[in-house]
Amino acid sequence: MVLEVIYIVRHGFRSNWVVDPDTGVYSSNVTSPTGIHSDPALAGYGVDQAKQLAKKILTLDPPVDVIYSSPFYRCLQTLKPTTEQLFRGRCGGKVRVENGVGEFYGRARFDHPSPAPLSVLHTHFPNLDPDYTPLIIPSTNGETIEGLHDRIAYALHQMIATLDADPQGPRALLICTHAASMIAMGRTLTGRMPKDPAEDDFKCFTCSLSKFMRRRKENVVPSGDDTKGEKWNRASPDDIPDVGWRDGKGVKGGWNCELNGDCSFLRGGEERGW
Repeated sequence: MVLEVIYIVRHGFRSNWVVDPDTGVYSSNVTSPTGIHSDPALAGYGVDQAKQLAKKILTLDPPVDVIYSSPFYRCLQTLKPTTEQLFRGRCGGKVRVENGVGEFYGRARFDHPSPAPLSVLHTHFPNLDPDYTPLIIPSTNGETIEGLHDRIAYALHQMIATLDADPQGPRALLICTHAASMIAMGRTLTGRMPKDPAEDDFKCFTCSLSKFMRRRKENVVPSGDDTKGEKWNRASPDDIPDVGWRDGKGVKGGWNCELNGDCSFLRGGEERGW
């Protein structure tokens, strides 16, 4: 059995921060639980959104088998109402914290803040997989738009290959991420990259839900990784192996979008589109 469906959600409404573009100094009015200015918690409204999202996720068919999340606090906090209920049932019980689906920072002369390490995150969220190693970590100097898409494609490719080869046969994957990364996931999974990256194609409202179904899953062989031995190397973070997702191919055989930023289950509807 191979992976059949990928659910993607964006984190809820968060507190804000600012950055001085000349110095690279980040600041915020609300103290972050991790002490990192660009790693805020959800606002109270976002906490309510996360609870509404959890009710929706628990009704999904097929149900969620595996969860991956960005390492930023707001994403893990968004998943908390879901994991508190889902992990009582059939789901594996651990969130895999993956930097490859983390926040997008543009190119800069300075270092952007890195997310908190797993040891710190685990003090706030006990249901994290302590043995999981991230597949790819973005450069602290930021990324180009093209680099963002290649990073997302590589992370998804490796995730899907791992789950295809999992003897437990997971059918459904849930990922919690950020606005730009959610858009890039839609493009890399479907293989549809617009000429203008600013095109409004894949939606990313706060706590919205997207769903992607695999194309021709009966032809997919669960043979693990197929990147011809090319692996991302932390010493060269911008040198990302090409997984061949462009020109309509999509990651690992391609996926069709069945839900695009659905907010029908949220009382406030579509908010904070990017």
